[in-house]
Amino acid sequence: MRFLTNKISHIIFLLLILILAVNFSDSSHELRKRIQYLTFDVFNRMHERPATDDVVIVDIDEASLKQVGQWPWSRTVMAQLVENLTAMGAKSIAFDMVFAENDRTSPKTILKNMPDDDGQYDTIKQQLMMLPDNDVVFAQAIQKSGIVVTGFAGARPEETRRLPYLKREPTLFMKDKTPLYQNTISPIGLATNLPEFSSNAAGNGSFIATPHVDSIIREVSLFNAYPNYKILPDQTKLYPMLGLEAWRVSLSPNARYSIKKRPDVHKSLFDTDYYIKLGKTEIPVNKDMKFWVHYRDIVEDEYVPAKDVLSNLSHDKIKDKIILVGTSAVGLRDIRSTPLSIYEPGVEVHANVVEQILQNDFLTRPNFINGVEAIIILLAGLVIIILAPFINAVWLGLFSIGTITALFFGAFQAYVTKGLLFDPTYPSAVIFFLFLFSSLLSYLRAEADKRQVKTAFGRYISPDFMEELTKSPDKLKLGGEVKDLTVMFTDIRSFTKISEKLSPEELIQLMNDFLTPMSDLVMESRGTIDKYMGDAMMAFWNAPLNDPDHARNACITALEMNKALIPVNEAIKERAKEGGEPLLLSAGIGINTGPCSVGNMGSKQRFAYSALGDAVNLASRLEGQTKTYGLSILVGENTAKQVKDMALLELDLIKVIGREEPARIFTILGDEEYAESEEFKEWAQAHNLMLVAYRKADFDNAAKECKEIKAFANDEMKNFYDVYAARIAELNKNPPPTDENGDWDGVFIARNK
Repeated sequence: MRFLTNKISHIIFLLLILILAVNFSDSSHELRKRIQYLTFDVFNRMHERPATDDVVIVDIDEASLKQVGQWPWSRTVMAQLVENLTAMGAKSIAFDMVFAENDRTSPKTILKNMPDDDGQYDTIKQQLMMLPDNDVVFAQAIQKSGIVVTGFAGARPEETRRLPYLKREPTLFMKDKTPLYQNTISPIGLATNLPEFSSNAAGNGSFIATPHVDSIIREVSLFNAYPNYKILPDQTKLYPMLGLEAWRVSLSPNARYSIKKRPDVHKSLFDTDYYIKLGKTEIPVNKDMKFWVHYRDIVEDEYVPAKDVLSNLSHDKIKDKIILVGTSAVGLRDIRSTPLSIYEPGVEVHANVVEQILQNDFLTRPNFINGVEAIIILLAGLVIIILAPFINAVWLGLFSIGTITALFFGAFQAYVTKGLLFDPTYPSAVIFFLFLFSSLLSYLRAEADKRQVKTAFGRYISPDFMEELTKSPDKLKLGGEVKDLTVMFTDIRSFTKISEKLSPEELIQLMNDFLTPMSDLVMESRGTIDKYMGDAMMAFWNAPLNDPDHARNACITALEMNKALIPVNEAIKERAKEGGEPLLLSAGIGINTGPCSVGNMGSKQRFAYSALGDAVNLASRLEGQTKTYGLSILVGENTAKQVKDMALLELDLIKVIGREEPARIFTILGDEEYAESEEFKEWAQAHNLMLVAYRKADFDNAAKECKEIKAFANDEMKNFYDVYAARIAELNKNPPPTDENGDWDGVFIARNK
């Protein structure tokens, strides 16, 4: 806990998280990729490509299967499909299917399967032998059309019967071709067409599905390497994707691809390492020849049922279009998952690829983006880590939310305007978790600070006051402030004389007996204990939390302190019965109110919550003067003004040591209830008459009043009147100095502290 609540530890812990997050930014871990792909899917759904009418899907749908018959159809039907599409003016015709087996309805296949029946079916056999082979019919239709593209798919090695035809081998413009061959996806096996089909076709392309970890197709391989370059490097060739071939043949069956590597000197930050060039079109790809598909939703109206083509309908939809022949029939199992739908005919993937190429609408994720994402994580993370220990969670949260919002807005704008695939989700997640962890650590540190405040102040202030401070720590202004305080000093009378007769253990016990009830009373009245000084204690009210009744609370505490000493002295008497003279305790208390500097004071290594100021000094001097007047409580004028409803008696004008201005001092005899009693009112009236006579230098009347007041004064105040009687007798012998008008200021000059 000490480690977590330390600011340096806080920063170190968050830095470790940040370093791990930056390193994970370029990771190929499944979790990292899923986060990235999910973001790109959302962007694709928010911003689909615009539609185009350059590509048409001829669909072997449920209605066509119902009309023509179950799949696979006779090759003569497929030949008719090719002939009709060609006649309708199609630019190219690509089959998203493989014709790997001979037609089972072909005459020669039927002839082979007929039984040997001693000439019973000879006539039928002769007629079948005269009929053309269905596969030959289809091959001839493909050859005659001149715009057909056949396809091949991935398969298990044992299912591979033949190598696919490569109609136009791409030209590679690079010195070192090895990285290209090694990084391009290489299937373990292939399912290819019958040779007569592919050899007569204008193009031949793959429709090998390469979904991501979540089975969604976002990227396609525009070229595949086969056989594997690491096993058969001399025989490996690059085969184009079906959609790419459909586009090439639509331009010209004789066109040839060029694959080029961008020179570093000519490559901008937004460029991919490689590109495929055909005519004036440049298709950006990475070294693995993968291409990001920017999908749009192809609606049902954009499909042409195969039955309509076979019936010579839909001429206007076919002319000058790239035709992709596929199937949406669920039973034929050519269903793929894309960012727009988890159930989508596979032929739509090729349609989207071809449309992107025609529109020059490409999505790219150049190498620099990984670095940009990592730098954003690093910079934003460092700002959070640096600010976290010094600002509150609200401001840190606003910064984090602002940064995350800017990341998503910027990433989406880059997607729309530049086709850049920038992932804001992972950096945002890192920023969020850094904020979360920093807030948690700040909370732990704040709780530790609260516990520290409780520990520090719990020994000096009341539990209720401590609870209030804990709930509102902002009320504790660390470092210092100036405010009105009521300060109290109290110590044991004749402590030196008492300590001489006690052993160290007995002295400690005596101090505890005295300070414990005194401290309890201070804390119970919302006071703060500043310090203990041997036999003395300093306390103040109105800090660290505001206390509008601070003067009264201090005075009531002083009155209660005298009462609290009664049981303490009784206990001392009981212990003294075992032997020895009882050393009874009495306290002198000085109270004063005024502006003070209060706060944490000291050095960086050690400090304490304390108060300083003239009001503090005067309170200390008043406590010292209690011995002079034979009283237990002396109160300064500012305090008296704030508790004027209590039982106060003005005592003197005194100039204490270290202070030039005289101070008007009072004593307090009881609370507001006692102040309203007839006994006190009579006493106060007589007392004030004595004080007026004294200050007018009418010492005879003052002495007379002192003598009369003693009759109803309490024991402690009798001491005070004795002091005044002695002082008056001295002044009669040695009159005080007067001013030029013959007036005496009535100030008593203290000779000791």
